[in-house]
Amino acid sequence: MISDIYATEERAKAADFITYSKVFDGVLVAKGNPKKIDGINLSMCGSAAAENTGFVEVPLVQALVPQCKTAGKPEPTMQLYDNNAKLHPGHSRGPRRHLRQRRQHSGSGGEGQSRQAGEGARGDHSLFGLVIAVPKDKPEFRDAVMAALIEIQKAGIHKELLKKWELDPNNFKEPDILSVK
Repeated sequence: MISDIYATEERAKAADFITYSKVFDGVLVAKGNPKKIDGINLSMCGSAAAENTGFVEVPLVQALVPQCKTAGKPEPTMQLYDNNAKLHPGHSRGPRRHLRQRRQHSGSGGEGQSRQAGEGARGDHSLFGLVIAVPKDKPEFRDAVMAALIEIQKAGIHKELLKKWELDPNNFKEPDILSVK
């Protein structure tokens, strides 16, 4: 599978991941950023976040709860949504609609996502890898895909594609394998 999923150790229990590109994930904030949120960090203390169940931002926001308490600040709250389609600004429900209506102060705002709901990705980004998932019982296939990616990068094609599609050149990453037994 080649997709815009994130490689995590938990997910690597089910498949091997070849990470080939960085993804910078951030926070979409209400227009004018009245809460002065600058990332998934202590600036979100006391704010309401809108996320989709299963997104990598969920545990990042949850991890802020004890950090905010230690800092003497109110903990963030989170509204979870059940599917990615509801993130689309044209849908009647979901994080972006609630952000437009200012019920939430922040929501996921990674690269390439629509920013019609607010100000766009901001500040202190968390880093995850974009991956190709390979069944654990296919190590030869995994190694062949890895070798092909290395050749593509050696030839400069990866960087050319980043430029062509106007993606941040900092997304470039030498491929590696995440595998958990």
